[in-house]
Amino acid sequence: MIFEKVAALLADYKGIDVSTITMDSSFAELELDSLDVADLVMQIEDELGVSIELDQSVTTMKDLIAKIEEAKNA
Repeated sequence: MIFEKVAALLADYKGIDVSTITMDSSFAELELDSLDVADLVMQIEDELGVSIELDQSVTTMKDLIAKIEEAKNA
């Protein structure tokens, strides 16, 4: 559920096909730079009502989903 929402937001943001996004997709593969990631995180926070703390270890969709789930359970 969370992955699908995040993937849809990302696909809309980057203008890519949502089916190309997987849990193992890295930000580099998705051509996301640090500004893109920051913008996406702000959208996710607004959409899901959470506050996400990113660090250098977050480099894939799986990492991002884990951070979102952590924030939702805090």
